[in-house]
Formats: sequence, C-alpha cells, structure tokens
Amino acid sequence: MKRIVVLGAGESGVGSAILAQKQGFDVFVSDMSAIKDKYKDELNRHAISWEEGKHTEELILNADEVIKSPGIPETAPLILKLKAKGTSIISEIEFAGRYTNSKMVCITGSNGKTTTTTLVHYIFSRAGLDASLAGNIGFSLARQVAEDPHDIYVIELSSFQLDGMKEFKADIAILLNITPDHLDRYDHCFQNYIDSKMRIVQNMTENDHFIFWNDDPILKKEIAKRDIKAQMHPFSITEKDGMSAYSENNKMIINANNTKFEMNIEDILLKGQHNTYNSMSAGIAAQVQNITNESIRNAFSSFTGVEHRLEPVAKVRGVMFINDSKATNVNSCWYALQCMTTPVVLILGGKDKGNDYSEIVPFVKEKVKAIVCLGVDNSKLHSVFDGMVPNIADASSMQEAVEKCFAFSAKGDTVLLSPCCASFDLFKSYEDRGAQFKDCVKNL
Repeated sequence: MKRIVVLGAGESGVGSAILAQKQGFDVFVSDMSAIKDKYKDELNRHAISWEEGKHTEELILNADEVIKSPGIPETAPLILKLKAKGTSIISEIEFAGRYTNSKMVCITGSNGKTTTTTLVHYIFSRAGLDASLAGNIGFSLARQVAEDPHDIYVIELSSFQLDGMKEFKADIAILLNITPDHLDRYDHCFQNYIDSKMRIVQNMTENDHFIFWNDDPILKKEIAKRDIKAQMHPFSITEKDGMSAYSENNKMIINANNTKFEMNIEDILLKGQHNTYNSMSAGIAAQVQNITNESIRNAFSSFTGVEHRLEPVAKVRGVMFINDSKATNVNSCWYALQCMTTPVVLILGGKDKGNDYSEIVPFVKEKVKAIVCLGVDNSKLHSVFDGMVPNIADASSMQEAVEKCFAFSAKGDTVLLSPCCASFDLFKSYEDRGAQFKDCVKNL
C-alpha cells in the first residue's frame, strides 16, 4: 500500500488526509505545532494516525509521497531531506485535483484574491451553478472532493500553494496583479515570487481561459516571454482595443464571449478603483461560463465585499473606523489609501516580509496625519516615516492602538487599519487582528 504523509494538520492537511484514506492510501499526519481539537477528533474518527509537536523522521522519510502545508517553507530541514531522497512533495490542491473532473476556476495575485474569489463564487451561485469556494476560503478542496463534491470549484491560490502544483490545471485562471510580497520566502528575489505566481497558467490548453490585468507592467512582461496556450482575456481601465473588459465614460464594459455587458461603475456596490479591476475579472469569468448579463448585473449591484477588506466598522463621534486587516502587503495598503478622501490616522505594523514602503510614501505625505505602529519591532517603520507625518506613536496591543488613533483624530477623519504586514507577531491571524480592531472600536 502506497504511503502518504501529510505535513501540517490544519484544514488543508486534514482534508488531504481524509481524501488519501478514501483513495486507499496508508496515511500519517504530522504537525510540528499543536493540532486543534476539532481536527484531532476528525483524524481519530477516521482512524488516521497523527502526531503533534514534532516530526518523527522515521515515520516521514519512508513516505512514497508527501502533501505539504503551504506554510512550511521549501528550505525547512525536513523538506530538504525529503528532496534529497527524491520524494515527491506536492500541495493539497495538486493532490485533490487528481480525483475530480470538476471545473477549476483559480484566482491568484498579490492583492484582491479574496474579494475576487468570493465575487466569482457569488455570481456563479446566484446564477444557479453548483459552485463551491475552496483554497484559502472555506473547506479545503481535498475535503470537498472526498466528502462533498461540486461541479465547479472557485479556488483562491497563494504563491505557496502554486509552488506545490505539478499536473493540476485551471480551466479558468485569473491573475490580478504581481507586486512584491513574501520575499522572505523567495530568497528576497522578486523574480522567484513572479515565477511562482505565473505557475497558475501551467498545463492550460487552448480550451481554457486566462484572465489578467493588462495595466500591470510586470504581468505584461512575463506574459510576453511565455508560451501560454489558453485563450487570453486582458482587462484594463487605460486601454480599450483588444481588451475583454475596459472602462469608458464611467462605465464598465465586458465583452469576453461575444455578449457585450455594460454597467455604470457607480451602480456597482464594491467601490474603489481596485474593486473595478476585481469586478472586471469576475465578470469575464462569468461571461466565459455563459452566465447571463442579467445575473452578472444583479450580482454586481448586491455584492457587499469581504470581511477585513476595507470594511467600515463604525463612526464614533464623527471619526470613521475602517478595518483593512487583510492588507498584509504594501500594495494592499496603497489601494486602501488611494480610496481615502478624508484625513487618515493609519495603523501600520506586524511581521515585515521584506517590505519596501516607498510605494505608499506619496499617499502618506498627502493624506495621513498620524501613524500608530502596532508591532513587536517597529524600528523599520520609524526609519521610513519619522518626520513624514505630524504624529507617530507605538502600540503593543490593539486596544492601545485604537485609543491612540482616537486621540489623534478629529471629527471627519478616518482611522484606517491597513498594516502592510503579516499579523503573526501579536495576533493569531489577520482575521484575529481585524476582529480585535472591531471589538476595540465598538468599546470606545
């Protein structure tokens, strides 16, 4: 019996283990951290062997194949040992893809993935299609293939997940943008990160559809030097000719399937230029799936967005608080600041991933009146922003950060949590960070 070892016992790992067992493999799950009780209960219920708090090498190095959590870096000592043995190391997405013929709609990019993935699923579901969210949202693809199959999977993919894909193929791929992110995982080499993102088009055929932002100079350069066989669907707000979606006279126009769709941008519920891009890409995906213009219009006029992404929390004594905790890189913060029309008190900080803050400096100078640095080590933020804004302060907890922001604010200002950084120095996740922010605001 072929032996599958799963490294990491989160949603992705446990879903992989359940699918592997269903397919008749000898399965073992190992996690260097503590495993959540709900996942322990599941593994026990399926009689799947597991360990936590360690990686026992004699139980792992004998694997025929390893399914690795996206969070484990390629340079981890155990991964290097497995590679030296020639052991196949794949992602949960790669593994799950072997056991389903369902359509795969895959979304990646440095920014906008979650909003676009959720919007595509919203459009598809409202149109009556049997579509389910997977990847970084909801239940893992592997779990769903094993226990709750669907006709279409709309999958948010990180660069880490793409790194572990070999034969997996997207039927519809959306690549929103590429800006520097996670460089600490890619030897601080931007091209390595770019190559990872571009893996989304691997294995695509002329029957598949590739949707991409034509205004991104990095994307244009990378696409030009690759032999991509899929049907190409560029979208833009600066060009019209050859685009599958574009804007003209404050209208969004989509024409990807010989069916012209027009809608006033002001009638789309998602606001901001970045959400115009997201909506264009989702609309193209809907058109190539033969969803009617009426269904697309109804979805655009009713979709409210995702939690922790430019999420209005409350207005307290005339000060608006906005939760953008999902802004874990500099470019996400750039989009958030671009949307701001009032003076901003900005919360930055967390686990720096090799950030270059120069991208947001013009907006900081123009729009930001105060910065609160929320992190264990704020020295890099101070080296960049000291003297750039009238007020800058440190905070070691969300409550302290919110209180200091409120003190810096005046009626008509906006307090914006858009940290540019990962959350893992002070919080469990960006969701935890955003939830604490909302709680603290509501307690003001």
